[in-house]
Amino acid sequence: MDQSGDFIVRTMSAGEVAMSVEWAAAEGWNPGLHDPHCFREADPNGFFVGVWRGEPVACLAAVAYDECVGFIGLYIVKPGFRGKGFGMRIWQHGMRYLGERNIGLDGVVAQQANYRKSGFRLAHRNIRYQGRVGGIGCAHATAASSVPFEQLLAYDRQCFPAARERFVSAWIAQPDAVALATVDAGRVAGYGVVRRCKAGCKIGPLFADDADVATGLFRALAASMPGEVIVLDVPETNPAAVALAQRHGMTSVFETARMYTKDAPAIAIDRVFGVTSFELG
Repeated sequence: MDQSGDFIVRTMSAGEVAMSVEWAAAEGWNPGLHDPHCFREADPNGFFVGVWRGEPVACLAAVAYDECVGFIGLYIVKPGFRGKGFGMRIWQHGMRYLGERNIGLDGVVAQQANYRKSGFRLAHRNIRYQGRVGGIGCAHATAASSVPFEQLLAYDRQCFPAARERFVSAWIAQPDAVALATVDAGRVAGYGVVRRCKAGCKIGPLFADDADVATGLFRALAASMPGEVIVLDVPETNPAAVALAQRHGMTSVFETARMYTKDAPAIAIDRVFGVTSFELG
């Protein structure tokens, strides 16, 4: 716990993680309905709240996926308490918690210069696409729960810089969501999750061997949420992912700067057609 005067930074309870996600909703970030439980599974000790005279006024996720990789998100100071140094205090607390790990974040592009001051370097942009998609079923897509979990986790690890067993287990099993996988000749060729959010739905992750597999999964996931506005966050460095979103009539509405404190992790970015979340990577 970090304590100085009337301001205290401490680890969140489960209820406070839910509170932080509600703050994110108030900021217009449109979180998933069951994000609090899933997020906390990634690292129960990696969520922090800043309390001013007994009132929660700031929050931060600083998730340690393993000894080498961490991710910063949910960085919010409540309106009315900004400009008082509370944000910097909770930021420093989270950075100390993550230590010497390679730390990633998805920040608004306008804040790149500030993040650079904290040692972050730009890796690429992530672009948020949004639209109503006429989904059709995919004969090769199957429920992700029917695939041996070890195989699914191994595929996830190719596309994400750390193993995240507890998070993936919760993510694919959350209510109000559909998780599908494509299996080719006995091996996982891709998987994806669509989850209901405060408004519409988000697809993420969407990991696939190639554009054909990604397209099949994308359409099948969209078909499971008929009539809903679908959001897909794609790395600009995967042109096939950008083309998939544009081909389905989706419109670019937002972008983030994916940044790391060290070199960008060596993942199969050509298989990343949709990032899991801007909050946890």
